[in-house]
Amino acid sequence: MDLLNTLVDKGLRRETPTRDEALAVLATTDDELLDVVAAAGKVRRHWFGRRVKLNYLVNLKSGLCPEDCSYCSQRLGSKADILKYTWLKPDEASQAAAAGLAGGAKRVCLVASGRGPTDRDVDRVSDTIKAIKEQNEDVEVCACLGLLSAGQAERLREAGADAYNHNLNTSESTYGEITTTHTYADRVDTVRKAHAAGLSACSGLIAGMGETDEDLVDVVFSLRELDPDSVPVNFLIPFEGTPLAKEWNLTPQRCLRILAMVRFVCPDVEVRIAGGREVHLRTMQPLALHLANSIFLGDYLTSEGQAGKADLEMIADAGFEVEGAGEVTLPEHRAGGGACGSHADGGACGSHGDTGCGSHEGGGCGAHEGGGVCGTAPAVAPSPAASADEPRPDLVAVRRRGAGTDLAPNA
Repeated sequence: MDLLNTLVDKGLRRETPTRDEALAVLATTDDELLDVVAAAGKVRRHWFGRRVKLNYLVNLKSGLCPEDCSYCSQRLGSKADILKYTWLKPDEASQAAAAGLAGGAKRVCLVASGRGPTDRDVDRVSDTIKAIKEQNEDVEVCACLGLLSAGQAERLREAGADAYNHNLNTSESTYGEITTTHTYADRVDTVRKAHAAGLSACSGLIAGMGETDEDLVDVVFSLRELDPDSVPVNFLIPFEGTPLAKEWNLTPQRCLRILAMVRFVCPDVEVRIAGGREVHLRTMQPLALHLANSIFLGDYLTSEGQAGKADLEMIADAGFEVEGAGEVTLPEHRAGGGACGSHADGGACGSHGDTGCGSHEGGGCGAHEGGGVCGTAPAVAPSPAASADEPRPDLVAVRRRGAGTDLAPNA
């Protein structure tokens, strides 16, 4: 396809596609899907080789959020039967993080529900960051605490944070249909505060909320303009008790096209498959590794993910390798001297240092770009007659282990 050849050439040159080209990727047919994956895969391998970065979520505070984000299990008025607990102590959070690091993660994402942190909350998280880094000095730490006030990003950086996550989630024109308790501009402002403080900015989206192709392209182009180091792509998991419970709009093929479009628009950025991959990509997850160079290991905030061992086996079986602690994630022109991808030289994380964390059911925060989507149905064996576009609540399970519980985490 001439389109795909053009997009590959642009991706290798870090040239932005046109909006029409990005829309055309989303409009390709299932017969063209493998060609799309192969083309975007060339761009992914050019900038990131066959490495897959592993990230691990620690939910510092779960549930009871005053924000009304329609996609979130922790939202105001949510009926989802999720874990609810207040702040973990620094040593508890450090122990939770250790499980993910032992499983191969090189970044820990510290997430807390709520509109945004108070100054006391920043102190709590700062103590947690220090506790984690005392045990694992080379680990990258991303904070995800919601909307930031003046000076808070700088304080997190001083405490040792490497990155800050805050997702845009959807297009500016439709944002008010998803959330009313804060604005799209509030989110943009927080990403800019993190960037200005020298934190590696992480910001992404949620697909599957009933948005149009134009909405998806709009938010990805907005992300390109903000220039985060990492872009988590979340796939909505509809669950009972929230306004989006009936929004089962995604197929594995649709998810792959979205990831390909993000890769073409953001060729040299860490693209992370975040919450919802197990539910919507299902057996097509290995193909997604040809598009994204980063995933979350194990469970998410309030929902259970694929077993950590299965994640590692999937990566190996697909011909990829886990990115080591001594490897810099981002291409040299983005990583610069900050070494945020490895900390091998002891450098701090610059504004283009490395990746952030975040997701929707997987790792959002604050206004819950991540609250951790979960459902109330137990996981059961899938029906052999289920078609690709049927709702699959059987794949959704509430997290009952790890942080905030007495049970061992999945890592």
